[in-house]
Formats: sequence, C-alpha cells, structure tokens
Amino acid sequence: MTVRLSMQGVMRGAQEMAFITASTFLFGVTFGVAARGVGMEGWTALAMSMAVFAGGSQFAALDLWQAPVPWGPLLVATFAVNARHLLLGASLYPWFSGLPPWQRYAAVTLLSDANWAQSVQAHAKGERDAGYLIGSGLVMWAAWAAGTAAGAMLATLSAAALRAFGLDLIFVTFFACILVEMRRDSRDDLPWLVAAAAAVAALWWLPPHWHVLAGGVAGGVAGMLRDAGR
Repeated sequence: MTVRLSMQGVMRGAQEMAFITASTFLFGVTFGVAARGVGMEGWTALAMSMAVFAGGSQFAALDLWQAPVPWGPLLVATFAVNARHLLLGASLYPWFSGLPPWQRYAAVTLLSDANWAQSVQAHAKGERDAGYLIGSGLVMWAAWAAGTAAGAMLATLSAAALRAFGLDLIFVTFFACILVEMRRDSRDDLPWLVAAAAAVAALWWLPPHWHVLAGGVAGGVAGMLRDAGR
C-alpha cells in the first residue's frame, strides 16, 4: 500500500485515540497541580505543556525547579527521560520512509508513547496514512494542555487525591492491553523478557529515568539477535 499523509488520516487518528483523552486530561491536571506546588506560575506550566508535550520529562523538571534553574542537570534529566523517542521514531521508519522529509518530521512532532502504540497497532492492521499519527497526537496534546490549565487553576487539589481513584494506573493498563494485543506468538517473549529484566536492573543500578531507554535498547538487541539466528 502507498504511504501518504492526508486529512482523512488525521481525522481517523483523532477519532480512534479519543478514548484516552480523559486520562490524558487528568494526567495533565496532576502536572498542573504539581507545577503550582513547586512555585511555577500557571502560565509557565501551560506553556511548558504546549511546547514540550512530554509528561515524564516535565515531571522530572519539577524536581529541579528552583532559582536559579540548574540548566545542566535539567537538560541531562530531560534527555534521559525522552531518549526513548529515538527508539520510537526508529520503529516508525519502515512506515514513514516513503514520505518527503518535511511530512515525515511533521508526523513525529506530536509523537508520544500512547499514540505511538496506537499507531503501530493500526499499522499492523493495514493503516498506511501518516496523518493517523498526527491526529492521534493532536487530541492528546489538546487534552494534556487543557488538563494542565485546569490543574494550575485548581492548585488546592493534590496529586495524592487523584491517585486515590487509581488514575495513575490508567496508562499502565493501556500499555499492558496494547502489549497483549501486539504479541504475535512465543517468538516475542524472549525480547520482552530481556527488556523487562534490563529495565528492572536499570532501576537499581542507573540514575532515575534511564530504565526506559535501557529496557528498549536491550529488548531491541535481543529481537535483532533472535531474527538473525533464524
């Protein structure tokens, strides 16, 4: 099938990703509350969410938010959290390689864990329109920004109050369901086990947030070696 980028793909991606916007909004509320809790102005928190759109690195930045801002450690922490996007983007190359560079880079501008997983699943079912990734990312970006704004205005809430309803488990549950559905057969088990073991080991032995990258690299290498030996 020919790879393309169209408005129809954008709309399809937005519609099929709409089911997770409620949890994205609530996650944004948590960030807005936490940002105000460390003294960040509401407009600054909203600007960060709109420009960065990376929940993990934004929460990491809050741990370092002080005057003056320690830019060196902040940049290192941001890279550690977001380095996984190198792997996410590389996994999309077989799909997007046929697009002109400007369309390829525009499509991954709104890349996040959730819409990457949804897009990979859609691609496995025959989706070839790169607009799908853009549309699914747009609805998540809008929900994340709106949640941040709401959280900044409702700063009297606490993240603990949101966790009391189990909302911090929504994304974990989402990815667990995606993972089960993406499993082809027992061939996938070894790379997944290697990735899990590497991530757990990194939690113990590496600085915070590096476990995602460690697990992704280890699982990818295991999958490559598995396929090379077939």
